[in-house]
Amino acid sequence: MTSAQTLRDILAQPAIEVMPGCYDGLSAKLVADAGFKVTFMSGFAVAAARLGMPDTGLISFSEMLDSLRNCCAAAGNVPVIGDGDTGYGNALNVQRTVVEYARAGAACVMIEDQVSPKKCGHTRGKQVISRAEARMKVRAAVDARAGVDILVMARTDARAVHGFDEALARCKDFEDEGADIIFLEAPETEDEMARFCAAIKKPCMANMVPAGGKTPVLPPAKLQEIGYKLALYPVMLLSSSIAAMQGTLASLKPGSQSPPPPAISFTDLQTVVGFPNYWASETKYQAKE
Repeated sequence: MTSAQTLRDILAQPAIEVMPGCYDGLSAKLVADAGFKVTFMSGFAVAAARLGMPDTGLISFSEMLDSLRNCCAAAGNVPVIGDGDTGYGNALNVQRTVVEYARAGAACVMIEDQVSPKKCGHTRGKQVISRAEARMKVRAAVDARAGVDILVMARTDARAVHGFDEALARCKDFEDEGADIIFLEAPETEDEMARFCAAIKKPCMANMVPAGGKTPVLPPAKLQEIGYKLALYPVMLLSSSIAAMQGTLASLKPGSQSPPPPAISFTDLQTVVGFPNYWASETKYQAKE
């Protein structure tokens, strides 16, 4: 079964799926090993981890595609939704993004309606393309999907620029164009979240950004009650990793009184990254004298 079909089956189930965000092979592997059924490669997290830079359109298509290949390979049978940003250009660039993300192993690609260079959906300074152009880019993505096995998630950031009603109108356009998953980014109240889900028949995604995001952070059960199918936590792994690394670095400074944060043993680390499986396979192919 393809990763895209696995994701279709997940979306057909009644329960909401919690979706941690990944950003490299290791984080994708950890999500899969923890038993989650789907993960999302976050552009914010990839830009931060790969470049040490903000999610402001600085990372390139080729860098994102390379990270996506690693995430898909490490996630194994767990489908990966890849952040395709604005599609890296016009409608024809969008089509190439859809095709190349499918070839990299993604189950779904997310395309948004921000102008380029885009910005993180929960930060300031966002701008969006016209409603007509946004619709055409989603149409192009759906047309490209016909030649490969991948789903299309259509996202609007218009709530921050033109208000909720315009954002919802764009979501309805995207649904009419055939997008598989609809994502209205950064609704600001629980009522807006409920109105969005009530108006859209396709599966909807909620983006949960604790401690600083614009959307109310609700428990998965409440999100399911409202009508969401996917609950994304895009940067929690990245944030916890940064906190752990900062704590470790502080403890290593000369004269530090800070105890190092808890860490797994080197033996456990070898297990996490796959040394035992490698060694078992290695012996299978050793030549006998």
